[in-house]
Amino acid sequence: MGDEVGRQQFTREDRTRYRTKVRRCLDVFARMLSESRFEFDRPTTGLEIELNLVDDAGDPAMRNAEALEAIADPDFVTELGQWNLEINVAPRLLTGGGVSAFEDVVRRSLNEAEHKAREVDAHMVMIGILPTLQPKHLAVDALSGNPRYTLLNEQVLAARGEDLHIAINGVERLQLTADSIVPEAACTSTQFHLQVSPEDFAAYWNAAQAIAGVQVAIGANSPFLLGKELWRETRIALFQQATDTRSDELKEQGVRPRVWFGERWITSIFDLFEENVRYFPALLPICDEEDPLQVLERGDTPSLAELRLHNGTIYRWNRPVYDVVRDQPHLRVENRTLPAGPTVVDMLANGAFYYGLVRVLAEEERPLWSQMSFSAAEENFTAGARSGIDAQVYWPGLGTVPVAELVLRRLLPMAHEGLVRLKVDPAERDRLLGVIEQRCLTGVNGATWQARTFHRHYDHTALDRPEALRRMLRTYRDLMHSNEPVHTWPVS
Repeated sequence: MGDEVGRQQFTREDRTRYRTKVRRCLDVFARMLSESRFEFDRPTTGLEIELNLVDDAGDPAMRNAEALEAIADPDFVTELGQWNLEINVAPRLLTGGGVSAFEDVVRRSLNEAEHKAREVDAHMVMIGILPTLQPKHLAVDALSGNPRYTLLNEQVLAARGEDLHIAINGVERLQLTADSIVPEAACTSTQFHLQVSPEDFAAYWNAAQAIAGVQVAIGANSPFLLGKELWRETRIALFQQATDTRSDELKEQGVRPRVWFGERWITSIFDLFEENVRYFPALLPICDEEDPLQVLERGDTPSLAELRLHNGTIYRWNRPVYDVVRDQPHLRVENRTLPAGPTVVDMLANGAFYYGLVRVLAEEERPLWSQMSFSAAEENFTAGARSGIDAQVYWPGLGTVPVAELVLRRLLPMAHEGLVRLKVDPAERDRLLGVIEQRCLTGVNGATWQARTFHRHYDHTALDRPEALRRMLRTYRDLMHSNEPVHTWPVS
């Protein structure tokens, strides 16, 4: 979906040709897997962070085009809404001082971009959902100017055939009807990439699915939407509903949603791409001129453009990725469960916990996913998103336990061992996993800090709700730049 696409109309012939082409790509991909044509010698990791732009008051700043022009850095790109940006961080190894290098690069890039964005009266905030968004900000004219977003909006609504209805019941209740996919732009995430071999992919993906509920619980940072306090990670519920192409009737028939946790453990990456082709019609049936079979048979690497584009319109929380860099194909797990923020060190702590934990789980003789049902993992995911660090989750051998207790007793030692195997610098390992430990001991993550600070303003002063949220966000923005982990932030 990152590829530029021109605005266009699609015919029945376009869709028929695309279906044929994407199936041809799938056949070629299966052959590539059987012939082991992939680069996987080093466990390279990558990072993407979606950002919000706000003005001095803390309200959304609808000027990402102007901000990008001022920033003038190719690592920064547009996202769906005019108040969104994304930074793509170059991949690197975690060994040695790799984590510190990630932190240095991200902080330097964000600081420089913040300085330049101020030239157009914008500030950057890393947060799961911008709490100062109001219904007026979610109109269709808030889409970014890139034609691909208009095209995607048109195709999602055409597939659905009616307006989007969003209903979220949490601490408070929200109901919203939208005539565009702009509400999706409220969801800003951190995405961790991990390059793996074809043989190991299923184990890593299954491991990532098994811990998704724990991840989102301890990393929750999205308690507010349109002035309402909802789930601790409201972003999960919002994203699921804001891109749903199904009518109520199709939901009743059991048609799969395009934002999807999945429904089973896998044995190969092929399972996921095959499900994509079998279950989901094309949203953007754009065909490339390349014949993937001819490219493969002459000894070159096919781009599999149609298969990749189709995969980019199916929003799994752990997405399979096929990519080609310098004519070398590779496979990645893209972990999409976590929100952006609150600080760079918080996000890298989330990353260290994830990378270390999946490394150990993927290598266990008796896989975790052989001891728990897939539905239990999905229920954990919903519980973690709804209740955050106060969630109760299921774990084999323990039953249903508080998520903070599970992390402290069982998962942090596993993550520690995984980072040892990844040869992460011991000081980096201890510092970052110490952030996760302290979150669990204090019961404070981004979502709980936001909620407590909001209530401090709203319940004990004369401020109205919008101004209490603005004041909370301005404090959040200042503390974000300190790069001190959120569990240390004062509530004031």
